[in-house]
Amino acid sequence: MEVFLHNSFRRENLVTLVRVRSNRIFYRQFIPEISESKNSGHPRWYGDKFDLSDSTTWHQPDDFIQATFTTGKGRELNLKISAWHQMLMRGTSHYAMHKYPFTLLQIQVSDHTGETLWKPMWLIVIGRRRHELTLRECYQAYRQRYDLEHLFRFGKQRLLFNAYSTPEVFHEENWFQLTLLAYVNLWKARNLAQVLPRPWENYLSQNSQVYLTPSLVQRDFYRIISTIGTPASSPKPRGYSSGRILGDKRVPRTRHPVLKKQSKSQNRKRPKKMKPP
Repeated sequence: MEVFLHNSFRRENLVTLVRVRSNRIFYRQFIPEISESKNSGHPRWYGDKFDLSDSTTWHQPDDFIQATFTTGKGRELNLKISAWHQMLMRGTSHYAMHKYPFTLLQIQVSDHTGETLWKPMWLIVIGRRRHELTLRECYQAYRQRYDLEHLFRFGKQRLLFNAYSTPEVFHEENWFQLTLLAYVNLWKARNLAQVLPRPWENYLSQNSQVYLTPSLVQRDFYRIISTIGTPASSPKPRGYSSGRILGDKRVPRTRHPVLKKQSKSQNRKRPKKMKPP
């Protein structure tokens, strides 16, 4: 994760939200006092320890909000977001993470009785313009992650999102755009679709108020597209292609080395063998 955050911080207008484990250890940014004299040696980078699994190491949050929201099923829940600014994580010799402070968020959701429903979620907000976002905007932006994951899952299973094989990146991007247009057509046709339950889906046939998912719309999309028709004219023969000109030589494609995934034991640096005296 340090490698990803280190590279993303270099972009001026990029703000990244990342979820972290509940057992990570971070540190406050060390700010020396003016009265302290400069000592010889390495300068201090990290301040007090902040262990996510140990609440005794937490200091008072720098920002805090409390709000309510309603789920899709009409359930009203309470939201608590605590924020700690200017936090740091340990880096490596190649990635100096002490130069890139971030905002740490703790998100808790409870019901009307005050009982916490799920385990607290920890988020990192890193970027040069992270202070321009409110805590509520950060939480709502991360919640969109689940919608994106459902889109990719549905696209791979039903829209052949990853079925097109080509060595050209340009052609692959065009195919991605084509599958997204197909997904938009399903969304636009949701008001015209009819529920076509399977023989074993009794809950769909008995329920008159069914939320039409993209899968249900896709079942009835053949009837919809057949009713609407197409503005395109039928294809007509235009003769035969001349084909490749005699003597034309194609430029061979650039050869690239094959990258193979290695195990963790192979990635570790092996100690060099000492030469005998």
